[in-house]
Amino acid sequence: MKLPEALDSQIAAIARQRCSSKSEVARRALDAYLADAAIPRQGSALDLAGDFVGALEGPGDLSYNAEHMNGYGE
Repeated sequence: MKLPEALDSQIAAIARQRCSSKSEVARRALDAYLADAAIPRQGSALDLAGDFVGALEGPGDLSYNAEHMNGYGE
């Protein structure tokens, strides 16, 4: 596997610290990454997007005032 030089150096340093091979460090990192990615996130769309709630300025609900809907979809 081709890696950027900086990443290869980091893997080599970790391998030296753990007295293992670079291949073993890379396999363990990939296993951990794929295991985390395989866990489905649960919750509603609001729960999953909760960090973004309140991040934008503007009217809270565009449908509240029909004037805000002028030109929508054009």
